[in-house]
Amino acid sequence: MRTFSTIEGLPVIEQSSGIECGHVLDLLMNDQERIEGFVVDRKGWLNHHLFLPVEAVMSFGYDGVMVRSEEDLSRYNRKDHHSHSLKLGKRRLQGLALLTTEGEKVGLVEDVYFEEEVGTIVGYEVTDGLVADLVEGRKVIKAKGPLIVGKDKAIVSI
Repeated sequence: MRTFSTIEGLPVIEQSSGIECGHVLDLLMNDQERIEGFVVDRKGWLNHHLFLPVEAVMSFGYDGVMVRSEEDLSRYNRKDHHSHSLKLGKRRLQGLALLTTEGEKVGLVEDVYFEEEVGTIVGYEVTDGLVADLVEGRKVIKAKGPLIVGKDKAIVSI
């Protein structure tokens, strides 16, 4: 199990050649709490972001994300993906208030925990603010059901 923050910014490397394809920028997840893939940032001003499907990832290391081939990455277009991103865009999850199905606010979503092998979201890291993080630490909320993401709030069964 790992958090997205541990792979954010890591280079995406083609396993057979060692070619660096870009760096992990964001995570995309669907409504069934499964990771669809990652947004990869290429170097350069005029390069477009790439989409890396989670199935194309060979392994997540501490120093890089290994892929079979650079051909597994495709041009990323937000309109083609109806998923939620963690950090970027209008449908981002980070910063949303997370409420339980009983109507209790547990904090603001900061990160996600996921199973590397299958790409399933297993929990959410939430914050109550900087002071609370320093005093109490961040909380991890394990979901028992699908996450419902609205415009201003996210709702989870715990």
